[in-house]
Amino acid sequence: MVDKITEFLTNKIRKEMPEIDDERAEVINYGLQILVGEVPKTFIMLAIAYLLGVFKLTLITFLILMPYRTFSGGFHLKTHIGCIVTTCLFYCGTALLAKYIAFNEISKYIITIALGIFGIIMIKLYAPADTENVPILSKKVRKQKQVLSYITFIVGLAAALIIKNNIVSKIIIFGYLMQTCMITKLAYRLTNNKYGYEVYENTSEQMS
Repeated sequence: MVDKITEFLTNKIRKEMPEIDDERAEVINYGLQILVGEVPKTFIMLAIAYLLGVFKLTLITFLILMPYRTFSGGFHLKTHIGCIVTTCLFYCGTALLAKYIAFNEISKYIITIALGIFGIIMIKLYAPADTENVPILSKKVRKQKQVLSYITFIVGLAAALIIKNNIVSKIIIFGYLMQTCMITKLAYRLTNNKYGYEVYENTSEQMS
């Protein structure tokens, strides 16, 4: 359904702007797919969160994790249903973990320090984790996003240690752990994804 809507919109745009070639049309179509697909996905996620009794916590989770998720990237599933399920598990799951799993101050510090070490290594190796459909080929842009990934990650973990609200601290800890795992090579293999920049670099090398 989403594909038909975006294809219709892309064709309308091309009629209005004949100078758009096939390559640019593909980019426009993909952007529309993200836009059209994200809106219902967000409403579905919030509806499920409401039914689970974690609407407010899920909304807080969404807002807290958005900067780190935006800069560090991560895999995308091939189907819209898969994307909806993954999004709900990511945000609602983080909220539920924060609500029901408890740990004391000492545990919080140990977990946060361990996550900090793990996260910095993963960011160094994989961030920004792009995809075949939306590769990040510019070295300058990749460097900027990696630096911003470091900043948001470190600031977030520092906030988790300082904030008195234990649930918000746990949202940051669990959410950052899940997001960091989503940029790893193992996660890409399990979901049958490839890093976009690697695909296009290998293609360029073969052509040259």
